[in-house]
Amino acid sequence: MSLISEILTILDWVIIATAMGAIVWLITQPYLRGWSRAERQASDLLRDILTPEQLRQLLWHGYLEVPSPTAPQRIYRVPRGKGFVQVIENGRATMRLCLQPVENLPDADIVVLHKLMIEGNEELYLQKANKYLCTD
Repeated sequence: MSLISEILTILDWVIIATAMGAIVWLITQPYLRGWSRAERQASDLLRDILTPEQLRQLLWHGYLEVPSPTAPQRIYRVPRGKGFVQVIENGRATMRLCLQPVENLPDADIVVLHKLMIEGNEELYLQKANKYLCTD
């Protein structure tokens, strides 16, 4: 029994170390990938603004869903990287939006930009964006 107990203890520590390694990798990834200072700051700001659930969605699914403040059936799906913001109404994609800053910004800052503009002034956001209707 002693040998089995020791093996299980070692296995427990291996599992804990693996889980901790994944967490450390996630936190240090921006620094280890050679990101610029602006990209690291943008990543930090994004982590500060998003809830843990929103951050998880962005990391796992590659997009952030921002609910419309004025239309409960509308959701904006903001991509993690470059690309169109999808407008989803009643579960169907109805439109793609293109809205880019004049200056080059890190991807994390662009996600923050979309989120804050939608939540702060959705009407102005929709006025400024180029719209492309989705046809199925």
